[in-house]
Amino acid sequence: MIDKLEMFIALARERHFGRAAEACRVTQPTLSSAIRQLEDQLGVQLVFRGSRFQGLTPEGARVLDWARRIVGDVRALRDEMRAVRSGLSGNLRIGVIPTAVPMVADLTAPFLERHPGVHVRILSRTSSEILAGIESLEFDAGITYLDNEPLGRVTQIPLYAESYRLVCTPDFPLPAGDSIGWDDVARLPLCLLTADMQNRRIVNQHLAGTGAPATSSVESNSPLALISHVMTGRWASILPKQLADLFAADGRLRAIPIAQPEVEHQVGIIAPHREPHTPILAALIDAARRLAGG
Repeated sequence: MIDKLEMFIALARERHFGRAAEACRVTQPTLSSAIRQLEDQLGVQLVFRGSRFQGLTPEGARVLDWARRIVGDVRALRDEMRAVRSGLSGNLRIGVIPTAVPMVADLTAPFLERHPGVHVRILSRTSSEILAGIESLEFDAGITYLDNEPLGRVTQIPLYAESYRLVCTPDFPLPAGDSIGWDDVARLPLCLLTADMQNRRIVNQHLAGTGAPATSSVESNSPLALISHVMTGRWASILPKQLADLFAADGRLRAIPIAQPEVEHQVGIIAPHREPHTPILAALIDAARRLAGG
């Protein structure tokens, strides 16, 4: 039953029989057979079928909620018994918003020093993808914004406050001063993250408050792509302080505080709201609290 529920969750996530089978490392006929057996066991149709996957039935959507809870609890049980038997070991999957990627080692490095038997997989995702990944059991935890958009029912631990910097070449034409206001930033030629990124939505909010129309002729979901355009001297970009300082460390770029007003948003770790957490996740939450308190 557990294996069939795992396959059903994968099918709901991938919305394609072939990709779900690949994710579960089984053949497509094996996965299709497992879904039909699950339907027979439960006595309801779970999936609308045609020449391809057409979505979950209302009963399937209800079963999916139960499947995620049951599979999550079984994984927690297995992890706890493995920890009792041989110490903390296993896999930890973390989704991280792109702007927080440079900071993730502040959490994972001390965590792995304490728990060397754990293998950590870090994937860059948007905030909405992280939430969906936690719900679908694709991620064990995420690092994302805590205070800008609804998160739902998750465990939250703040890690740091994100402030913002204008990143540009040293000779980029700017008003005099050690900082710059959002109204002046709005008038510059900018390259920014894409609209599906919560960082971009935050930046848009603050630029909109200036009353000056902000334009971005270059957009990317990769901060590195933005920096490559900034290096040409034709554009400036807006990035979180920690990321901006990293790119400006060698002196080829400037990271200028954006004030008037200077704004901050909380970034932290989120995890499924489930008690007890798996031993690995409980250890990660402990590491996050240590980092936040330190």
